[in-house]
Amino acid sequence: MPDRPPRRSDATRTAILAAARERFASDGYERATIRAIAKDARIDPSMVMRYYGSKEGLFDAVLDVDLRIPNPRELQRQTVGETLVSHFLTLWEENNDALTAMLRVSVTNPAGAERLQGIFRDQILPVARHVCPDPEQAPARAGLTASQVLGMALTRYVLKFPPVAALAREEIVAWLAPTLQRYLTAPHP
Repeated sequence: MPDRPPRRSDATRTAILAAARERFASDGYERATIRAIAKDARIDPSMVMRYYGSKEGLFDAVLDVDLRIPNPRELQRQTVGETLVSHFLTLWEENNDALTAMLRVSVTNPAGAERLQGIFRDQILPVARHVCPDPEQAPARAGLTASQVLGMALTRYVLKFPPVAALAREEIVAWLAPTLQRYLTAPHP
């Protein structure tokens, strides 16, 4: 069956999501409006409501992020830190708008914070459970891992601190991987 051409509704949804990501990232959840998002997407506001039902529905769609973490069973315990840092750098570089919106909104909006917590609970915690020496410590270790990854993302991609933004990818991996490795696999201090 040949690929079907994209339907108009697919293009409209894509335009709405792109505009919403930018608007939520720049204005935050509270100040972003359906009218502004629709204007940015060059559509009528009623179309946003038709596809997403409400601002909250649109917000949920924007924050529906799959970190595409490798299957924990496929991760090598001795290189998990390097694998995760490389993975997150690639993910962030390929999905900058969506992840920037998620990070900015999660700092200012309780629903956004809850969504981000859920993403890390559901996607990072299984990795920690698989590789850490004491399964009871997995939640703390996953949280520490998230703190490093989110800190790097915030300073490199959102705030764009010049020293961090200027680092080559290999340098970030070299600096950050040992920290994630220690958080996930070292004995309890």
